[in-house]
Amino acid sequence: MGNPNRPLVEALLKFNAAAPVSFHVPGHKGGSLSGLPADLRSVLRYDLTELTGLDDLHEPDGAIAVAQRKLSSFYCSNQSFFLVNGSTVGNLAMIYATCSVGDTIIVQRNAHKSVFHAIELTGARPVLVSPGWDEITKTAGTMTVGQVCEALEAYPDAKAVVVTHPTYYGTTGADLEEMIRACHTYGVPVLVDEAHGAHFAAGDPFPRSALDMGADVVVHSAHKTLPAMTMASFLHVRSELVSTEKVAHYLQMLQSSSPSYVLMASLDDARAYIEAYDEEDKVLLMERRLAFMEQLATIPGLQLVESDDLLKLMIRVKGCSGFKLQKELEAEGVYAELADPYQVLFVLPLLKVGTDYPFEEIAKRMGSAITRLHLVGGKQDVLEMPLLNEGISQLIYTARELAQMETEWISYDEAVGRVVAASIIPYPPGIPLLVGGEKVGDEHIQSLTSLRQMGAKFQGAIRVNEGQIVVVKEGTEE
Repeated sequence: MGNPNRPLVEALLKFNAAAPVSFHVPGHKGGSLSGLPADLRSVLRYDLTELTGLDDLHEPDGAIAVAQRKLSSFYCSNQSFFLVNGSTVGNLAMIYATCSVGDTIIVQRNAHKSVFHAIELTGARPVLVSPGWDEITKTAGTMTVGQVCEALEAYPDAKAVVVTHPTYYGTTGADLEEMIRACHTYGVPVLVDEAHGAHFAAGDPFPRSALDMGADVVVHSAHKTLPAMTMASFLHVRSELVSTEKVAHYLQMLQSSSPSYVLMASLDDARAYIEAYDEEDKVLLMERRLAFMEQLATIPGLQLVESDDLLKLMIRVKGCSGFKLQKELEAEGVYAELADPYQVLFVLPLLKVGTDYPFEEIAKRMGSAITRLHLVGGKQDVLEMPLLNEGISQLIYTARELAQMETEWISYDEAVGRVVAASIIPYPPGIPLLVGGEKVGDEHIQSLTSLRQMGAKFQGAIRVNEGQIVVVKEGTEE
């Protein structure tokens, strides 16, 4: 019927082959009542529920159980889980499984907003470790083992250390394995948001995976670099310090009680894809990637910047911000993952033998976009962003304390020295510039002003058009 290495996909195919009649949810009845266009409607016959033969994500003993065991076997975990609420729910579950109200948790400062949301929900107290500046990608980099050990010495009661590996831009650093060993000597588990590293398990030439280096819990966004649907993610536990049962318990609470079978099927398929990724596939990927880069290198004024992860590629044009470059590329139908003051970020496809991508056509379109940029000319619009302070810090107030305080909206210019009442997040990549409860510094306002001038998008407690942020009202702090 298909590929027997994909048990859930096979179960869905077998179920539909019997021409079932629906007197169950969902209400679109296999798509027959849907008004969606035909291309979208066609997938609805697989948008099913917990029927005989299709198993149950929350009590799996059939096709889903087999699919998750295959996932665990490939990633060498104690247990692995399908996530249908994105890596966000994985980050929530691993932090709930290790922290409670008032507990200290050590967090890489450039973590995704979902990590900070998890900390807020649990009522834990974060200790923020700010990594150094990575000159190659012109972004915040990774923590060092020295920083983490310093934090553990200062906060010996810490319940967990949260690491982002790789960063959004593909930076991995050199210290993760040593850092994990150091944390374990303190009896502290390491929780890794490896959203952008699900493909690392394929081995060289990709970086090593956090699981391979001894991390306790790892979350993968299968939809970022593997061929899974948006929101489809994995969570893996391999630990003597974190209870698999606790993680499973919180996933039961936090994930939808009506999980999408289409999403789960795409997870089953994505695991099969990376599991079968072999040396021949890697050779093809490297050849196609190199040919694409060589073609781009012929475009006048374009600069290519590589990172530790071969699937990440940064594109820069001298004197042009990433936001302006993004706009011109989109006019040619080329959509980057994100733009920042310096560049746009491409996430390259994980090609294998039998797949292809229109790199030649893409390069031609990019050449047209960059030619337009040169023709328009004008003043240079790349601003040097001020570097944020490195080091270890705590929030002035936790989210629960902030909830009891009065707040007010004030202009950026008046905010230095005040405590921001909620997070301010350039998005993408979703890394907070300010976390709710932090004191606002000059460098924060300089960064905010520069990002706003260049057209960055924000989420959180900011009124971009009015130039205002929300802070704790003076006189209400205790």
